[in-house]
Amino acid sequence: MSGHSKWATIKRAKGITDAKRGAVFTKLSREIIIAAKQGGGDAGMNLKLRMAVSRAKAQNMPNENIERAIAKATGAAGEEQLDEITYEGYGPGGVAILIAVLTDNRNRTVAEIRHRFSRSGGNLGETGSVGWQFEPKGVISIPLDGSDADEVALLAIDAGADDVNVDEQTIEVQTTPANLEAVRKALEANKLNIENADFEMIPKTLMEVDEKAAHQVLRLIDQLEDLEDVQRVYSNADISDAAMESYEG
Repeated sequence: MSGHSKWATIKRAKGITDAKRGAVFTKLSREIIIAAKQGGGDAGMNLKLRMAVSRAKAQNMPNENIERAIAKATGAAGEEQLDEITYEGYGPGGVAILIAVLTDNRNRTVAEIRHRFSRSGGNLGETGSVGWQFEPKGVISIPLDGSDADEVALLAIDAGADDVNVDEQTIEVQTTPANLEAVRKALEANKLNIENADFEMIPKTLMEVDEKAAHQVLRLIDQLEDLEDVQRVYSNADISDAAMESYEG
């Protein structure tokens, strides 16, 4: 599991503070709006929307907020114009970083992102500068919780998974985007607790960084994720457990 995947898992386990909950709900609402606009407001027929709603419920987002976001997308409650953009850049230590954005103001968003990169000693790149180092995957996270990792791996592979990674707390199953739903359903049918199932951009190879650079990368990721328009941040940093544990934000 890459360093950033571990960090994302740790942050999910810690939950979110009340101070940030409103910002998280805003991001989740935007994901729901985009998903519903692209594939319709029926979650049963729209996988992307189903995933967005599942993430929202996992963060205890009220049903009325979810329904309001779907209504916005389908025209029942007015229009919200959002652009879906991916920015690319190089962070501390030369690590590759992708930033997935939903924004109603491109100029504001790119200025905020460029400022975060500049402060970190990195730089925002051109389209295509680092994107080739990543590939789209379905990613399913399962807490170990006494589960037999080898048994879970066999179940996942039999269901169509590409790869399974295990650390001290989590089993991470990777699939092609097309196989994500089938693998998730197969694991749930075997009574496994799915902590998170999502589409992600996974680095093809990892770049090892020392502790100082690791902390700088994690700090940049945190600062980018705090921006209202930023939905996801991915990096190819290979961060050690020791660096992860010593990071204080």
